[in-house]
Amino acid sequence: MDTTTATAICCSHPRISTPLPMATIETHYHYYSLHQSTKRKVEEEDLQGETRPMVKFSKQFEGQLVPEWKDAFVDYWQLKKDIKRLQAAEAEAAGVAATTPLSQCQAPVAAAHWVMRLPFLHPHGHHHKEHGAIQVHRKLASGGGGGGGAVAGEVYETELVDGGAGFADGEAARAFFARLDEQLNKVNRFYERKEAEFVERGESLRRQLQILAELRAAVVAEQQRDGRRRRYGNGGDSSPPDTEDPSVSCSILHGDQSLRGTSEQEQEGQEKLTKDMIARSPDEGDDDQLTIPQELGDSGRLGRPREEAANTRPRTTLPGGRAVTCQGRSVRINIPVTTPTRTVTAIRELLFDDMLSQSRRSGSANGTKCSDKLSINKRKVHQAEKMIRGALIELYKGLGYLKTYRSLNMMAFVKILKKFDKVTAKEAQSIYLKVVESSYFNVSDKVIRLMDDVDELFVRHFAEGDKRKAMKYLKPNQREESHTTTFFIGLFTGGFAALFIGYCIMAHIAGMYTQQSNKVYMATSYPVLSMFSLFFLHLFLYGCNIFMWRKTRINYTFIFEFTPTKELKYRDVFLICTTSMTIVIGVMFAHLTLIVKGYSSCAVQAIPGALLLVFLLILVCPFNILYRSCRYHFLTVIRNIILTPFYKVVMVDFFMADQLCSQVPLLRSLEYLACYYITSSYKTQDYGYCTRVKHFRDLAYAVSFLPYYWRAMQCARRWFDEGDINHIVNLGKYVSAMLAAGTKVAYENDNSAGWLSLVVIVSSLATIYQLYWDFVKDWGLLQFNSKNPWLRNDLILKQKYIYFLSMGLNLILRLAWLQTVIHPNIGSLDSRVTLFILAALEVIRRGHWNFYRLENEHLNNAGKFRAVKVVPLPFHEVEEN
Repeated sequence: MDTTTATAICCSHPRISTPLPMATIETHYHYYSLHQSTKRKVEEEDLQGETRPMVKFSKQFEGQLVPEWKDAFVDYWQLKKDIKRLQAAEAEAAGVAATTPLSQCQAPVAAAHWVMRLPFLHPHGHHHKEHGAIQVHRKLASGGGGGGGAVAGEVYETELVDGGAGFADGEAARAFFARLDEQLNKVNRFYERKEAEFVERGESLRRQLQILAELRAAVVAEQQRDGRRRRYGNGGDSSPPDTEDPSVSCSILHGDQSLRGTSEQEQEGQEKLTKDMIARSPDEGDDDQLTIPQELGDSGRLGRPREEAANTRPRTTLPGGRAVTCQGRSVRINIPVTTPTRTVTAIRELLFDDMLSQSRRSGSANGTKCSDKLSINKRKVHQAEKMIRGALIELYKGLGYLKTYRSLNMMAFVKILKKFDKVTAKEAQSIYLKVVESSYFNVSDKVIRLMDDVDELFVRHFAEGDKRKAMKYLKPNQREESHTTTFFIGLFTGGFAALFIGYCIMAHIAGMYTQQSNKVYMATSYPVLSMFSLFFLHLFLYGCNIFMWRKTRINYTFIFEFTPTKELKYRDVFLICTTSMTIVIGVMFAHLTLIVKGYSSCAVQAIPGALLLVFLLILVCPFNILYRSCRYHFLTVIRNIILTPFYKVVMVDFFMADQLCSQVPLLRSLEYLACYYITSSYKTQDYGYCTRVKHFRDLAYAVSFLPYYWRAMQCARRWFDEGDINHIVNLGKYVSAMLAAGTKVAYENDNSAGWLSLVVIVSSLATIYQLYWDFVKDWGLLQFNSKNPWLRNDLILKQKYIYFLSMGLNLILRLAWLQTVIHPNIGSLDSRVTLFILAALEVIRRGHWNFYRLENEHLNNAGKFRAVKVVPLPFHEVEEN
């Protein structure tokens, strides 16, 4: 039950409605100093605004807030609307007062009112404002304690003095302060919850670092003992090996690498893995005590007393697995199975566990002892170290977000109260700001201290004491965008346009791209141009996606888990597209010119293949030039897609696999060109060889199925990891796409009415399946009970009709398979050109789909206030059986 305290921070003077104890005088002096410093900061910003370009605070506020936490911030825009209603009421009241004769006034103005307006009573010039307008009460939850308002769980309520008679519209004023109280209470609750979450995460990481330090020492000690044994056995050392050092005595066993459940543990917060619950048994000897290095907890904030660490023994029951028994406690090492190597290792260890348990049983049956000690390698310790380092970086990032959350909300309260005072001529800012400054989110300093602790731990354990090196990880500098990039984008765009026009004129003169065109050129050179065109069109649309995601504050960097210092900006993408296409069109223009002039030697025929080879070599170039980090990340994603069942599937992997599903014509062209140049068919200009040979023809059909197969396997792996049945349903969508593709291939070989009917039926069902998944699952639309009919509750774009137009466009472009049935021809153009246009429309559809897919993902993150990645922790303390 809530108890209302009479701590009202209100009235015409800094007067409290109930007596305060002497212990709170110093606290209130601190609040007064906080209020004065905030007020001075606002005045300084107002003075600086005269010398710098004016930027509305609402724009600044929206540009700096954490996108995923937007609903938890102060609703500054709604508060501004409330003030506009107050302003309209004040203006109406002022107009009525100006037109009303003095004799019709109901009561004369009191003399004391004019006395209070005398200038010498207000040395700061605020003689036009009236004091004593509001009274703020604080309610504390039962059992709450503390003083000065810095209590978690507090609720504020504002009361208007004299029932709001001093306002032109009392109801509007009450509504404004009711909303303001609601926002303050919301900010306090969210800050308290996130702060507790980060503090608990920090405590878990501290224990992880303790275990890591002990494990490092144990591994080093084991290596030293092995070295001494080898020297002693070889006769190199006459002294016997040393006895074990009790400070690092460990029975090292391989940790369990679970094939399933890691994703669920990440989402459900299984980072809370180790808790100090049960004290050490009194019959345990001193050698079993937990000895924690002093340097791990000497910050005084994350650490705990050494005596407590020595007298407690964390014991948490977890699923079975092989563990590291170190200093009297069992620790299981859980490295997520995210790579083929880890998958194979996990399977091998599962089999080895069965063999080991059988040998134990047979050994115990024969009365012999069977040792289960195994050596743990440095690779696994290094993997655990990387996981802890990543978790510390994410924790530091989250703490920085929470610090920004506090400062922006504080500034929002200051700005909105300043507007209120200006509109109503009341002195409410100084009264209410004392409440805000004494509230929990502004007074608590746990975040600042925890950031210092994380900084200190990171410098000590992962930066070798180098503060500057640590800051490169904790606070990476964003790469600044240069106007030089914009200049070269314009330069190469002009060059591309000029060369493309020249190429089109030359092709028209030579009669290319028509049904009577050069068959060798259209079969061998045209696929190179169409392949590059489709690829860079897709990349250009990705640049447009980045531009729109940034404009609408969709945090694509977090969703894709990109490194902020290495990600491609949209200008970089446009530069790559314009530069590459200028080179491609230039080379193809020169090649077409040679063909028209009659040159048909092997060297001329090899020019398109050489161009393709150069781009492939640039893609794998090991030198740190031409966006090497981005190129290698792209290759890594492609590798993950190809080896899908063995890699844990993340957002960027299945997003890229979806892009490949729209690039089937590109993959088929790539397969054909590889066959054409590798078999040296270009020397004899036998362009039909790769379509006549059966195994090459079968390979071409397999390439058409591969993207859908990879995507289906990703759905299967995600279902295996997470156990969500929706992934199986999604797998069915790609199976239907493979069936539709198979019927089309069969119809191409046998143009009978039966196959045509089957193509129409299967493709129609697959299209309905895909449209449903696009609109309902990927985009999150067509929610019938939504406040936005047929859409969803939360929309980033303000114009609702855009969503309906997008659904209609997606529907039309999904019907591109009809070209298989209709066989359209555009004038006298070659059929390959028609197929290219249809392929380009599918690429455009995919680029259009990308924006709404990430919008839905971003809104899901925002609904869960998920702004930082939850990195699974490697060490799990388990109870020995």
